[in-house]
Amino acid sequence: MKKLLVFVLIVVMVFSVLAGCSSSGTPSNEGQNTGQNEQNTGQKDDVKDQNDEEPAQEAEVTELTYWIFNELHADMYDFAEKAYNEKYPDAPVKLNGEVYPNAEMHNNLLIALQSNTGAPDIVDINLNFFSNFLQGDIQLAELNDIVEPELDNLVQSRLDIYAKDGKYYGLPTHIGATVVYYNKEITDQAGVDIDAIETWDDYIEAGKQVLDKVGVPMTAYEVSNQRPFWPLIVQSGGDYLAADGSVALDSDVNIKTLEFMHKMMFEDEIAIAMPGGNTTVEEFWTFMNNGGMASLIMPSWFMSRFTNYMPDLAGKVYIRPMPVHKEGDPRTVGIGGTATSVTKQSEALDIAKKVVAEAKLTKEANINIWNTLSFDPVRTDVWDSEDLLKPDEYFGNESFFEIMAPYMADAPSPVNAELSAAAQDLVISNVMYKVFVDQSATPEEALKAAADELRASE
Repeated sequence: MKKLLVFVLIVVMVFSVLAGCSSSGTPSNEGQNTGQNEQNTGQKDDVKDQNDEEPAQEAEVTELTYWIFNELHADMYDFAEKAYNEKYPDAPVKLNGEVYPNAEMHNNLLIALQSNTGAPDIVDINLNFFSNFLQGDIQLAELNDIVEPELDNLVQSRLDIYAKDGKYYGLPTHIGATVVYYNKEITDQAGVDIDAIETWDDYIEAGKQVLDKVGVPMTAYEVSNQRPFWPLIVQSGGDYLAADGSVALDSDVNIKTLEFMHKMMFEDEIAIAMPGGNTTVEEFWTFMNNGGMASLIMPSWFMSRFTNYMPDLAGKVYIRPMPVHKEGDPRTVGIGGTATSVTKQSEALDIAKKVVAEAKLTKEANINIWNTLSFDPVRTDVWDSEDLLKPDEYFGNESFFEIMAPYMADAPSPVNAELSAAAQDLVISNVMYKVFVDQSATPEEALKAAADELRASE
């Protein structure tokens, strides 16, 4: 009897449990479970709301590589990365830079582009090598979409040197306005007023006075490079190549200019061959720093070399525009340069273009270039900004842009075409040495021989 009672109780309990577990959608449980169902539904909604309130997943970071040959240029990319990420927080980037020696980097880049593998997303290309990358099937990306909206604010000649057939393949870093850096301590000692030097004849007479009173040369020539020959011929309307890219190295203008320089060295005796051969070596920096000569004809980007390598000249160096041969000649010309380009191998072309725009094209980028590198920016609408007009204690406590801005907007630049790199090589390794070092050729002979060699390579 007891066993039967236990069995009945178990059956009743099982039936109760099954009834409690039946679907809430059944008519028998509809009324009794409505409250419980609403409670359960509310709990599910709470969980859903909690999930919705979780932080959104961070945007995927695009990593881009860049190559440079001057470690100082890394600052431009640090600036660009920060500026880009502030402007495009939903598509952030991380830039990874690599620094190589100048010639090695350009050789590696050429190989990478020709083999279609291994190139960086972004790269700085020296003007001396740039024409090598505009031949055949060009592997640099066109930048017209980011350049054209800013054309009215940019010095056109500095864009043209990185263009071909109306397409821009590089963004300029600076104008590279050629100036004369005077050691005013020396010129004052000689009784020379640098503001009275308007023509090259004035310059020669001042040089003779410096030599007589102080006993140092007025200037020096790069005999293993190409300055001041290159800026002097461009100032007079000459160049290594004509506008159509044909050889013009032995033009009358170029010959007369080299003869003019030859006369300054060997007849007027106010110029010498540069110690160390060029402006990039410590031997020259030491010579200039110690007051070895009264002036230097170089582009504005050389300002940073003064401040970095010639500390004893602080406050003594004054910047003035180039003298001219005749009225109407430009008082400055743009020489040298570094293009920033995007390679077609980049898997994030549009992002890479935006990054280089933040490095080179914006107002803020151009002000940064001046503040950090002392390079004269290509945006004309920043030249009157407070940062750029600020006096520089090193350079006579004067403002570079107050002195040079009136001359820079129309500054001509050299032609950059297929034979540009080869022409420069011939001037650097051949012409300057033959004329000014071993004197084995006259200016005309040296230029004609180099031009013939260049034509033979066409």
